[in-house]
Formats: sequence, structure tokens, C-alpha cells
Amino acid sequence: MAAATSTIRWRLPAATHATLIGLLAVTGMRVGEALKLDDADIDRVEGVLLVRESKFGKTRLVPVAPSTLDALEAYAAVRDGLVERHVPAVFVSVRGNRTIYACVQETFRRLCDITGVGAAAPRKPTVHGLRHSFAVNTLISWHRAGENVDARLPALSTYLGHRDPRSTYWYLSAAPELLALAARRIEPGLVEL
Repeated sequence: MAAATSTIRWRLPAATHATLIGLLAVTGMRVGEALKLDDADIDRVEGVLLVRESKFGKTRLVPVAPSTLDALEAYAAVRDGLVERHVPAVFVSVRGNRTIYACVQETFRRLCDITGVGAAAPRKPTVHGLRHSFAVNTLISWHRAGENVDARLPALSTYLGHRDPRSTYWYLSAAPELLALAARRIEPGLVEL
């Protein structure tokens, strides 16, 4: 998907969407949370992003990998070289204003069409689906590593900004690989689906 952003005509929107989509994929943040990020919300020393007053008015810290911080820093260099900002936002439009959700969703759909992502799906993918993928992929990696998923689920819920694990369970439905891994925990001799 990131490679498809090179089809975007202007350099700043291409960089903005590539970085934003990457950030959403590796953090599971809500789109609105990422769009509300300001440069001051990135703590490069501690390796965390400050998500301010998100859903339910909650504020939390989201740990990120050094490679994610590097990508945000590279984007900031491109952004600052191309546009005079009128806001402290991380993600900005060519006019220097904060990027808006409608633009992100429209661009994401166009990129999906270009790459064929979700072409056979009954419903077109949405950018919010990256949050679902992050949650499912996290649990799959825990299952594969033999970790106690039940014990770790509250940590994932907190990371995602959920009130409790019940809210996180909603993200985990209809993921065949995850369901097969969970079933094998219940029935160790179960044949792979």
C-alpha cells in the first residue's frame, strides 16, 4: 500500500498518506488520534506518542519502535521542506492545515482500488480496518509465541485505548487464522482449518 502512495501526484500528500497509513498499521491508533498528533506529542527520547483526549476523553501514551520514530522524523523533514505550517500538527495538507479524516478515507479507498486490496471483499476496506488488523496480528503473534494471551489481553486493550478487554474482543471476530490458533489451544489435536 505504501508503494501505491507514489501514484499520488504531489509530494507532500504522498508522504503524508504513506507515513500516516504506516503509523496506523504499526500502532493500531484510531485515525482521529493520529490526525490530532502534534509534533510536541512525539517523545523521541522515551519512544512514545502522546494521544490526547481521545475517545471517552482518555489520554494515553503509545510506545512505538525506533523505526516508527525514524519514519515520523523523515516525514517531518519532507513536510517542513515543502510547506509552511499554520498549525502544530504532524500531518498537514499542502495549505499547511491539519489533514482531515475525509481526505484520508478518500485517499485510502483510492489506494485500495489501485492496489486491488479488498477487490474481492463484499465490503470495501476502510482505513479504520488497519486498527482491526493490528489487534488481530498482535494476538496471532502472541499465540505463535506461546504467550498467555488471556493475561496479555488487558495490555492490548489499554494500548488501543479501550475501557476494558470486552471492547477489544469486537476487533477479533472473523479472523480465521486467529480462530484456528485459539481453537488449537482449546483442542490441541485440532486439525488446521
